[in-house]
Amino acid sequence: MRLLNRNFQEGNNNMRGLNGKRVVITGGGSGIGREVSRRFGEEGTEVAIFDMNAAGAEETAEMIRSAGGKASAHKVDITDRAAVDAAVADVLAGGPIDILVNNAGWDEIKPFLATDMALWKKVVDINLYGPMNMHHAILPSMVENGGGRVVNISSDAGRVGSSGEAVYSACKGGIIAFTKTVARELARKGIQLNTVCPGPTDTPLFAEIAQGEAGAKIAEGLKRAIPMKRLAQPTDYPGIICFLSSDDAGFITGQTISVSGGLSMHG
Repeated sequence: MRLLNRNFQEGNNNMRGLNGKRVVITGGGSGIGREVSRRFGEEGTEVAIFDMNAAGAEETAEMIRSAGGKASAHKVDITDRAAVDAAVADVLAGGPIDILVNNAGWDEIKPFLATDMALWKKVVDINLYGPMNMHHAILPSMVENGGGRVVNISSDAGRVGSSGEAVYSACKGGIIAFTKTVARELARKGIQLNTVCPGPTDTPLFAEIAQGEAGAKIAEGLKRAIPMKRLAQPTDYPGIICFLSSDDAGFITGQTISVSGGLSMHG
């Protein structure tokens, strides 16, 4: 904590162009989103955390504030467009939104033939319509302001597939294609969009999936398959996400970057 406070006091930011900017991060109440939110806070960025888990979002915000940063928590269901619009308007009342990180996601691992339309709808609503709602609500203000950055958190499941995650993979592959298309459409407006694809990560969602003997076998199998011989940690992602949001990535757009310990070196 003392190191974080010293960074704020001395202006010791690691990446150019993040200090003083404003970012909206979905799913910032836990896991990867929490660590990304904290890193933006360290960089001097004002952080707005959108999450259905209001307590988790507020806890993340308080971590940032107690370290000397600026943060606010907003209870938002990203599948509810009216709720998204209201929360975005609330953030915009305090100033422009410079960066959007679409991190929120959800899945339930089942073979495709064992799933039903109710599960498909929930997975698609959260992982595809949710990010689309966020883009549609925020990008107009970025166009008006003359620029902005978007980092979409997809998954290696969307690049190379993942057994038991057919619909989730379809959504995440869709996010990759969507990001490339909107990056083309808005490049001349000064808006850059890129995608980060996590591999298997030790998060609360993964712990939920990896319960029981079968889940434990899946987790161990993944560790053996990853060249670096471990699952990713949430702290493995903030660096690349903040980099893509910074001035150091000023000529990068429409790209897809895998962060998977070498699990998928192709695709």
